[in-house]
Amino acid sequence: MQTVEANGASIPVLGMGTWTLKGQACTELVSQALKAGYRHIDTAAAYDNEEAVGEGIRASGVKREEVFLTTKVWWTDIGGGDLERSAEDSLARLGFEHVDLLLIHWPNPNVDLAESMQALNRVRAGGLARHIGVSNFPTALLAEAVRFSDAPLVANQVEYHPFLNQDRVHEACRSAGMAMVSYCPLARGGDLFSQPAVAGPAARYGKTPAQIVLRWHTQQDGVVAIPRTSNPGRLVENADIFDFSLDAGEMGAISALRQRGNRICDYDFSPVWDRG
Repeated sequence: MQTVEANGASIPVLGMGTWTLKGQACTELVSQALKAGYRHIDTAAAYDNEEAVGEGIRASGVKREEVFLTTKVWWTDIGGGDLERSAEDSLARLGFEHVDLLLIHWPNPNVDLAESMQALNRVRAGGLARHIGVSNFPTALLAEAVRFSDAPLVANQVEYHPFLNQDRVHEACRSAGMAMVSYCPLARGGDLFSQPAVAGPAARYGKTPAQIVLRWHTQQDGVVAIPRTSNPGRLVENADIFDFSLDAGEMGAISALRQRGNRICDYDFSPVWDRG
């Protein structure tokens, strides 16, 4: 699996998102993903599936050290003391001694960011997380997080797809040596797959529209994609994207779809309940 290098972390460029997956179905899908070649699994305390994710990793037979495992601390738990307890609770549910990446899931305007970053650094220093980062941070807040952190941040996980312009966040991440991790990389359905910029390459390369969009993500500098699916067949399909490359014109045509979406995503985020 190809990786993105980010401030000392080697992050597999394609991962499995687990938002909304629960129980035994989640366990089986995680196990199947790892058997199919995935080496990056993403979860969160708020997903209520960390126990199932941990069971899936163990059931896969893949060695723990070969899996890049991410979890996230919910925005209500990012104060000093609370963040450390949340990380410990996540590890207990996962059944592992550490995660590879621990993220603050959302910023919290009611908690001092410096305090949150200090707590996040203590978790890393204590060996509970190999790397640390943030999620859903716009550029101004990201710059503050980087400034407040003693250890380098390795990722900012945000919603990103061809209808959503994240150029500013992407540029800020790369300037700081960080990866930008795309959740909802396939735009939650809609008419993305019927766009000529996507359907055309799919026909030319004998790939599905989803594979074309995921290839678009992974060919960008420093971008990691974590699609979620509950369909085992789609799970395998999503990983089959490394035997072809999009040319510059195809990449540009897909990127131009952001004009149709007409959304520039660099604002003051607040937590919402239907996102990753």
